[in-house]
Amino acid sequence: MASQSGRLGVGIIGAGRVGPVVGAALAGAGHMIVGIASISEDNRDRARALLPDVPILEIPVLLERSELVILAIPEAEIESLVAGLAATGSWHPGQLVLHTAPGLGYTVLAPAVAAGVIPLAVHPTMVFTGTSLDLVRMRESFFAVTAPTPVLPIGQALVVEMGGEPIIIAEADRAAYAEAVSTATNFSASIVRQSTAMLAELGIESAAQVLGPLLRSSVETALQEAGGDSDLLRGMPD
Repeated sequence: MASQSGRLGVGIIGAGRVGPVVGAALAGAGHMIVGIASISEDNRDRARALLPDVPILEIPVLLERSELVILAIPEAEIESLVAGLAATGSWHPGQLVLHTAPGLGYTVLAPAVAAGVIPLAVHPTMVFTGTSLDLVRMRESFFAVTAPTPVLPIGQALVVEMGGEPIIIAEADRAAYAEAVSTATNFSASIVRQSTAMLAELGIESAAQVLGPLLRSSVETALQEAGGDSDLLRGMPD
């Protein structure tokens, strides 16, 4: 369904912190964002800020116009949405459908696959702010890619176009991958909040700035001791 230039018409379902950023990254790679679907007015404002010329569309219209559909919605909502759209005949053969949930592989897209779509599960391993700052961090981050073997190169190519580094995660390993990412994210956030609060109680107003260099050097050392590579820190926020 792609044009001769390889550019795709991209539709995005979900305008939380992830969807508009992914859309902006793909637009920067030359793809055309044909529309975005969102119920929340706050999320629509975010979409307008990052994708100012992209129309807000109803989902059936968005699917009709899209060659690549991005599902950037909560993980718990993906299965029912995909099945519901399959029941109404909204998917189109040859359409690429990509979700961004960390804990799900491509089998959650089975009802759409039955209608002839190409399934992709691509999760950016980063914490999103929902702002243009994410576009910089995305170019320094890794993306977990899960897809049927014949179409893995499509997911990998989309990641590279967004400036990220693809890593292949097996379908059976998505839950474990999601747990590892969640553990690292939640633990580090909790520690930062606790430590900054303790310093604030001592009257230190710039607690975050004081802890920043310490935390970065601490994580770098821990990764090196774990057999990691300092390059893994490319996606760490400053």
